[in-house]
Amino acid sequence: MNKAASSIQVIDRAVNLLDALASYEGPVSLKFLAADTGLHSSTAFRILSSLICHGVVERTDSGEYRLGSRLLRWGDRVHTRMDIRSEARPIMEWLRDQVGETVNLTMREGDEVVYVERVTGRHAIRVEQVIGSRAPLHVTAVGKLMLAELGEQSVHDYVQRTGLPQFTENTLSQESHLLTEIKRDQQNGFALDNQEAELGVGCIGVVIRDFTGKVIAGLSISAPIERRQPQWVGSVIEAGRRLSSRLGYDV
Repeated sequence: MNKAASSIQVIDRAVNLLDALASYEGPVSLKFLAADTGLHSSTAFRILSSLICHGVVERTDSGEYRLGSRLLRWGDRVHTRMDIRSEARPIMEWLRDQVGETVNLTMREGDEVVYVERVTGRHAIRVEQVIGSRAPLHVTAVGKLMLAELGEQSVHDYVQRTGLPQFTENTLSQESHLLTEIKRDQQNGFALDNQEAELGVGCIGVVIRDFTGKVIAGLSISAPIERRQPQWVGSVIEAGRRLSSRLGYDV
């Protein structure tokens, strides 16, 4: 068996073991897990040991197994994302109706924003971001606000990690320029993407906060740069306020 096929088999077996663990309300012995999955005990033990190293499975003092705390963090991320999308959709549709342009919902993952929901604009020629696509923080309106939220040291660390890759002639590729802009954006309560990710495209973005005040997402509109209007800022800010309020933030 080649390495690729073997790796897939290991993943399949690991998932089967996790499914078996999830079927029990409490910790369970290796003997039962091996029987439930049809694996030899030594094989099940090796896979479980690897999962323990990654925090996906835990072993009790008595030697039994249970699902690990890392799954709780993953589950919380999925739950949060699903909740935001369901709460955001009608507000995004309202904003689309105000400006006629595509509305995006994004979340931060590492040094990028990920597009998790969109409402398509009404124009024949429009800007659309594919759900699941990504962009570096410094080239998006929302991403710049997310950077600003964590302070100058966080921005410096981001610059050191990424090198501020340049996508267009308008990309902010120097740390001092980025810092100046994100400070202004934070004071204004919104940010712009002035053709920094793609020539011809302009965005207006705001951040979304949960009940603790933590930034958990961003809302933005994308349009051909020649159609972007300054008066849209108020509508974007209002949409962000509504969504944050729906998530429990006391604006």
